[in-house]
Amino acid sequence: MESPNMLRRLIVTGSAGLALLLAPLAAASTLVFTAIPDEDETRLQQRFQAVADYLADELEVDVRFIPVTSYAASVTAFRNNQVQLAWFGGFTGVQAREMVPGSRAIAQGVEDPAYKSYFIANHGTGLEPHDGDTAPEGLRDLTFSFGSQSSTSGRLLPEYFLREHLGDSPDELFSRVGFSGNHSRTISVVQSGAYQAGVVSYKAWENELEAGNIDLERVQVIWESPPYPDYQWTVRGDIDERFGDGFTERLQQALLDMDDPELLASFPRAGFIPAENDDYQEILDVARQLELLD
Repeated sequence: MESPNMLRRLIVTGSAGLALLLAPLAAASTLVFTAIPDEDETRLQQRFQAVADYLADELEVDVRFIPVTSYAASVTAFRNNQVQLAWFGGFTGVQAREMVPGSRAIAQGVEDPAYKSYFIANHGTGLEPHDGDTAPEGLRDLTFSFGSQSSTSGRLLPEYFLREHLGDSPDELFSRVGFSGNHSRTISVVQSGAYQAGVVSYKAWENELEAGNIDLERVQVIWESPPYPDYQWTVRGDIDERFGDGFTERLQQALLDMDDPELLASFPRAGFIPAENDDYQEILDVARQLELLD
């Protein structure tokens, strides 16, 4: 049997390594779940291993968390039944449910129905915080970094707001557009000056600020987006066939009952509330409008 270090190396190799690792797990009576890699991998492993232990105790089944290297890989793993449960962002959840008919959003954080993005800028730009209802015109012609191409808070809704408020696509608005891969790296590249501005999840900004990873003398929030629905737990529709009738409801209840402050702080969320697919219709509509769904 592979060592934990070997498993990690397989994951890092990409989609081929992921398929090699997860294929035997999917055949076993194990609930396997993943999460979009919105922060660095080490932090994700720490966050979600404790969640796996909690779910195993509550559901009395073997539960394993498998990290993935990209947002797209999380959707692929869900589509291929390599994982049966995922902590998705709004857009990745919509993608996954479109690919796997019958899959359901079952829980979301208390904060997730009204999520938001922070637009940030390096102090060298001279931009000041903007309190208006629309994105600041001062962003025009700067270099700009999104997060992952599939990130709701780091790309999808920010791009929508930029187009709606400033009237141009990102390629027209900015002198150079990049995709950092996750929120932590977006903060890093804007703080360093590699990009003049960018956009991140407000939760990721708060996490990095609390961890001491943000120098407010070098980077600051300049605009807060309008609210929108975001993260959620999505489960495959065929999971009851594997674990027995009523398992989906038991899983949902276990998530709703999660009240350990340390577990909740790892998301971070104040708690979980029920969710359903219709809660994310706005995300589906925006993704179709921007032609981001296959």
